[in-house]
Amino acid sequence: MYVLSAAAGLLVGVVYSLLSVRSPAPPLVALIGLLGILVGEQIIPIGKHLLCGTSLSAACDKTHAVSHVLGQLPGRHTEQQAEKSKPT
Repeated sequence: MYVLSAAAGLLVGVVYSLLSVRSPAPPLVALIGLLGILVGEQIIPIGKHLLCGTSLSAACDKTHAVSHVLGQLPGRHTEQQAEKSKPT
């Protein structure tokens, strides 16, 4: 895990160098990079579902990609609480 983390950091450092961006990156560049990391983490799981014939929206639902990338969205917390409190 540590070697992979160091390799990923090295790769990001090379990309920053190619883009002539100094580390730590300016806030907007850093935030866009973090968004890229979050989206990139979802490519393989969603891709596996797509290769099995699942639609894109169903693949995103099955992998919880939207909640992983965007976090808990406003209003969703109360909807989930209401569903949990319903008697079965």
